[in-house]
Amino acid sequence: QVQLVESGGGLVEPGGSLRLSCSGSGSTFRFDAMAWYRQAPGKERELVARIRPGANIEYADSVKGRFAISRAKVGNTVYLQMNSLKPDDTAVYICYGFVAGWRREFWGEGTLVNVSS
Repeated sequence: QVQLVESGGGLVEPGGSLRLSCSGSGSTFRFDAMAWYRQAPGKERELVARIRPGANIEYADSVKGRFAISRAKVGNTVYLQMNSLKPDDTAVYICYGFVAGWRREFWGEGTLVNVSS
């Protein structure tokens, strides 16, 4: 059974940094795309950053220049470096993986990021 497990969330002051990690287990295949989504209380889930083959990367406008997504060359591990954090970045950050050949999506359970003084 494929599982995505996030880590690295926590409480940070405005202007601070955090690095999230997501590791996939239970698979013998490599995800075609991996991404980070987030969901704040009372809001819809939104895409934060996505990485696809060929270093094709996209970011939400709200995080451009502050966040950076990267992926391990082997396996299904993806990272999100978050700098200059703002209170509006407070949310549960959820890892996502996609297998194009199967058209299947996989989701982690999320890790809470709380930006507060």
